[in-house]
Amino acid sequence: MARKDLLKNLMDQNAAAREETAPAESSKPPLPRYSSGSIGAVSQSIAELKARAVSDIETRLIIESKIKDRLDKPDIDALAQSIADNGQQVPVLLRPVTLSGVKEQHYEIVYGRRRVAALKKLGLPVKALIRDMTDRQLYLAQGQENTARKDLSFIEKANFARQMRDLGYERKTICDALHVDKTVISRMLTVIDSLPIDMVEAIGAAPSVGRDRWMLLSSKLKGRNLAYYARGDSSDERFEAVLAQAVGAKPKPKPKQLNTVAGADGKPLVRITRGAKKTEFSFENKEFANWLGARMTDLHREWTRRDED
Repeated sequence: MARKDLLKNLMDQNAAAREETAPAESSKPPLPRYSSGSIGAVSQSIAELKARAVSDIETRLIIESKIKDRLDKPDIDALAQSIADNGQQVPVLLRPVTLSGVKEQHYEIVYGRRRVAALKKLGLPVKALIRDMTDRQLYLAQGQENTARKDLSFIEKANFARQMRDLGYERKTICDALHVDKTVISRMLTVIDSLPIDMVEAIGAAPSVGRDRWMLLSSKLKGRNLAYYARGDSSDERFEAVLAQAVGAKPKPKPKQLNTVAGADGKPLVRITRGAKKTEFSFENKEFANWLGARMTDLHREWTRRDED
């Protein structure tokens, strides 16, 4: 009877946590099997409660995942303000890790990196679900969570696939992580392998740029690394700057300057358009234009003698 009461109390204390974290339950690994009987039932129930419970974890104990899913630095100011005003509404997912020579328990981010960064800025603990995961389970959950949000750009997905491949994962696992087939993965890897990684990181996510334009950039590089030219306020602008350099595009000419000069009567007399190579005069009064044209030689002669006076 005492065992039932203990289990009931545990269930009641974690009811709110179960409701709040229900959407994330699909990402947790299968629970271990237990022996039959009352001891097995209690052990399984306690294990389920631990898997569903939300814990408060200090940000100093949280480390980044080995695979970067984002190329741009997260803009956390708005999120930090929202959390400061309303609290952390959605928990992150972490897995426990053991660091060499460190006694304290640390945790690796599965997903929720922006929330962790915002809470670190605020100096607040992170509300987190804790899951024991293998590396494979972590990368699958990380990739699937980002893909479900549908906001990773093409090059970010390609870079994610590259990192998983370089860690030794087979194509099927990479496909499962990104929810795409082997043909798409092959195309992604073909693109990312043809580009200098530091140039890709300098450009950033470039959300408006798809595979074809990245392939165009690759074909124009001819072995060059143009990371130096990745300049602009947005990653899309940095991509365009690098592409322009790669294809040898000439800079756009400066816009022409237009000035209007009034006559003695105060009315517009002549419009002067100054370009990079020439200056054009456009007269409102045709009679004055003819008069000026007839005297142009004398005026030029007078202009050439201006230093003699």
